[in-house]
Amino acid sequence: MDDSATHDNESGKPIGSRQGEAKGGGAASEVRETLSFLLKLALAVFIIRSFLISPFVIPSESMLPRLLVGDYIFITKWNYGYSKHSLPWSLPLIPGRIFAGTPARGDVVVFKAPPTNDQDWIKRVIGLPGDTVQMKNGQLFLNDKPVPKQRIADFIEPVSPNTHCEPAYQDTADDGSAICRYPQYRETLPNGKSYNVLDLGQTIADDTQVFKVPEGHVFLMGDNRDNSEDSRFPQMAGGGIGFVPIGNLEGKAVVNFWSTDGSASWVLPWTWFSAARWERIGEGF
Repeated sequence: MDDSATHDNESGKPIGSRQGEAKGGGAASEVRETLSFLLKLALAVFIIRSFLISPFVIPSESMLPRLLVGDYIFITKWNYGYSKHSLPWSLPLIPGRIFAGTPARGDVVVFKAPPTNDQDWIKRVIGLPGDTVQMKNGQLFLNDKPVPKQRIADFIEPVSPNTHCEPAYQDTADDGSAICRYPQYRETLPNGKSYNVLDLGQTIADDTQVFKVPEGHVFLMGDNRDNSEDSRFPQMAGGGIGFVPIGNLEGKAVVNFWSTDGSASWVLPWTWFSAARWERIGEGF
């Protein structure tokens, strides 16, 4: 029987063998295309998170009442310039600081916390280079002048897995649900920026020395004044942060894009919606 039908007349290779090569080449091409797509996607995410916008989740109560544990926010990355801390894992790809900008008093910022510079923290800018900052009997003084502080209605937070309400502040709402009730005040900085703070009573953080903010640094404080390790305390791993270099600032908080009370379970998808604090989504700064 003539076997010429099973061979390529020009190459002499079996036709079935060439078809196998085509299939193998197609599979390899698909793998290359997939890897190329994943590489491009990773690069796009890297650029967006480093230079445009990045998410951040609130891990502690140091910024109550503005931010609750379980809030997810977006920060914009271009406001204060770029340094290695703008990049994931603080990759040393940017020498020094470029396109430098100075924050405004009252900005809420995410930064690498001194002295280790390996954790992302969030606080409010209170003092700029050259400013003096002091706390006297719970009153904030900026450049020797008291920052207006007005008592307003108590801050009410429903008790949930994401709250850590001390017994002294536990209360019951009209509907019988458990709540935390905190004394709340309104502060207004010299530039007109107003925000709410909590003052839970007399603590060591209510009376401080006079701090002179050095050049290239900022003085940061948490809005939960009696429950915040911030610039009022000397730099210590896991403790105070002292003066924070402006180059450590990663970005400015701009909006809440999600918030959960901590009661959701990953294996129960419907709880993702019941745990959401819908009223907090979309809140700006």
